[in-house]
Amino acid sequence: MTDLYYLANIRLPTEKAHGLQIMQNCEAFAASGARVTLFAARRINTPELARVRDVWAHYNVARAFEVRRVPCLDLFPWLERVSARLAFAIQALTYTLALWLWMLVRRADVYYSRDVLTLVLLSLVKPRRALVYEAHQRSRSGPGRWLQRACARRCGLVVAVTESLAGALREMGAARALVAHDGFRAERFAGMPAKGEARARLHLPADAFVVGYVGRLHTMSMSKGVDTLVEAAARAERPLHVLLVGGPQTMAEALRDRWRALGLPDSHFHAPGDVPAADVPAYLAAFDVGTMTLPWTPHFAYDASPLKLFEYMAAGCAILASDLPSVREVLRDGDNALLVPPGDADALAGALRRLYDDRGLVARLGAAANAESAHFTWTARAARILDAWRSLAAPTPTSTS
Repeated sequence: MTDLYYLANIRLPTEKAHGLQIMQNCEAFAASGARVTLFAARRINTPELARVRDVWAHYNVARAFEVRRVPCLDLFPWLERVSARLAFAIQALTYTLALWLWMLVRRADVYYSRDVLTLVLLSLVKPRRALVYEAHQRSRSGPGRWLQRACARRCGLVVAVTESLAGALREMGAARALVAHDGFRAERFAGMPAKGEARARLHLPADAFVVGYVGRLHTMSMSKGVDTLVEAAARAERPLHVLLVGGPQTMAEALRDRWRALGLPDSHFHAPGDVPAADVPAYLAAFDVGTMTLPWTPHFAYDASPLKLFEYMAAGCAILASDLPSVREVLRDGDNALLVPPGDADALAGALRRLYDDRGLVARLGAAANAESAHFTWTARAARILDAWRSLAAPTPTSTS
């Protein structure tokens, strides 16, 4: 059996999407035949998340892997207002040093991480073919680019979540770069409730046309375009209901205030905030349309592979998304989604009108997306990654005469 250590400098649990992605990936690697241990940082958490005692139940994943906590110096509660950058540097360096010392006396077949500093330091003491780097963005700062380049060159396998990111990492010197988009947990969407049942459970009108969004309302201090969705809903001139599942709640309330200012009925705006992972499929079942109205930024355009995209596909939602190169790697306009120019509220309003007026189109787009979703399960992704790693680790055949 393959021993895989997943090394993650994260708060666990966390309200951010990468926590769900990492936990579901660890479960998927275990389901694909690996013995998995997740080494997460021992961080100071928010009061609400600090009460979580069972992270497997919190993320609705099987307890098929072990979680170990790596000590570090977490000064965020005291330094964040003074210098978040300094607090992060201290925490990251102390986590990485403690982890490196742990790894000196531990042995695995695969050391898997999204953290470049961790992998660069491990390359000093571990075989490079055992190091796997999962990349979700390209670094923009000078030191960050240097570290990412060193990481790409020193790891046996690089896993990139978009084609564009894989190309950039090959240019940095990655010997083997595999494209593996993000995905979804198939078990999470088994036995989804019918739309009417889901709406009754969530106290939503049975006959409403629900335009939904799932996920954080911002990331890395960047808007995710939900404000554009609110503006477009007003311009669409149709009785739309908007359902936002995710936080932070302060941003959701600001969007509600904007909704009211545009003269839209308060009863048509729904913002339950963060909900348990196990409840998300019921919300998706209640959607008519799942939206991903990302603005154009270099990160969103070329490096982003949002979890919501694949969960919309799994749920059979009609998808309305920004027309970005990263999105076009998965979606095709008029085939399995409608794509609109990013940041264009008028074009988005036109697409909303088109979907509201043509329920046959809504059904066709949802069915087409759902039919392609099986390729994007976490288990299928984990199997492809492990197969790619095994092809590196296998001994080269020698010829005989």
